Amino acid sequence: MAGKIPDLEVMARTGTGKGAARSARREGLVPGVVYGGGAEPQAIAIPFNILLKKLKDGGFMSTLFNLKIEGQEDVRCVCRGVQRDVVKDLPTHLDLLRLKRDSRINMNIHVEFINMETCVGLKAGGTFNAVRPEIELVVTAGDIPEQIVVDVENMEIGDSISISDVTLPEGTRPVITDRDFVIANVSAPSALKSDDEDETEEGTTEEGAEEAPAAEDAAEE
Repeated sequence: MAGKIPDLEVMARTGTGKGAARSARREGLVPGVVYGGGAEPQAIAIPFNILLKKLKDGGFMSTLFNLKIEGQEDVRCVCRGVQRDVVKDLPTHLDLLRLKRDSRINMNIHVEFINMETCVGLKAGGTFNAVRPEIELVVTAGDIPEQIVVDVENMEIGDSISISDVTLPEGTRPVITDRDFVIANVSAPSALKSDDEDETEEGTTEEGAEEAPAAEDAAEE
């Protein structure tokens, strides 16, 4: 099931070129352009503070947005570039790409791990490691899954779940296809690991102690 796509509200900008862009910045706006999707490019602007916050929140470049421009039909878009000031590192221009509903794009999809409270390995004292809390998938713009669900109830200490173990929504596939990467695992408790290491070290010392007399006997003969 597709999740809710966040809105990105921008305004149509009149005029193009450096002069119009400088004028927009003086008004506290970041100029930009929307292109692609079988339509003509359109000059836009977005309030500087709003864009800066979205950039600081993270994931802006990999998020699918519902683009809203007053007086126009909503379209879906992704960011394809943010130009920044070379000194202050603040956004100065925004490039957005329109998408058709059947467009295929790469998106990071959240992984929801369920049945953690009944996980066999965790109940035995193991530690759960979410190696990939997000998976980059090739998806259709009109049908983006809200999340990927992974059941960890039967995982025991030492077990791992790879991408091949997960049933992905129809029409999606991993971007990485050349290897079966791990999504999560359950590792042994740190105390148990320390005990195992101590036993290994002690075993090595004892073997050395047993071999020493044999070496002395050989020398006496």
